[in-house]
Amino acid sequence: MTAVAQYFEIHPLNPQPRLIREAVAILRGGGVIVYPTDSLYALGCMVGEKAAMERLRWIRNIDERHHLTLMCRDLSMVGDFARLDNRAFRLVKDCTPGCFTFILPASSDLPRRVSQVRSKTIGVRIPANPIAIALLEELGEPMLSTSLLLPGDEQPLDDAGLIRERLEHSVDLVIDGGSCGGEPSSVIDLTGSAPVVVRQGRGSVAAFLH
Repeated sequence: MTAVAQYFEIHPLNPQPRLIREAVAILRGGGVIVYPTDSLYALGCMVGEKAAMERLRWIRNIDERHHLTLMCRDLSMVGDFARLDNRAFRLVKDCTPGCFTFILPASSDLPRRVSQVRSKTIGVRIPANPIAIALLEELGEPMLSTSLLLPGDEQPLDDAGLIRERLEHSVDLVIDGGSCGGEPSSVIDLTGSAPVVVRQGRGSVAAFLH
């Protein structure tokens, strides 16, 4: 458990650099944050922070079998932690930034505790939300994330004030960036010979059905 979480109101289109720097300092200090994406609010922490990752899983009540997502600034950042063949590279390039999470083979540079244990895969996403982008640019590396769907809830929370009430002693920072829309990203598995739509959410999946 943490002390009461900090609460930043960050402009959804023009994020204040000072607040972004402070949020990244919390991440670098081993913190867990709540931040907006272009689909849902998400929990985030740094990849190398084992205790923060365990806290993130505890908040969501998920185990190692549940995919976590690497939020990446761009394709080159994706390539540092996941393996992309030419077909996967083209598909990811054409559909990002945006509301897609891609399941890819994990590279050897990805810590074993982060990848899906049995299949050695990782979910990756390049968001379009200006706050998420600003966080990733300031951080300079991926952020480990999972959508904010709390145990027992049927729908994810889309109100930062309510998130603060529910998680003020469980996370270190809640970023209020307004409504995200409340619809999850589409999840596309690119580990096989053809793309597989694992979950159809926000964002057209037509490009993956041929």
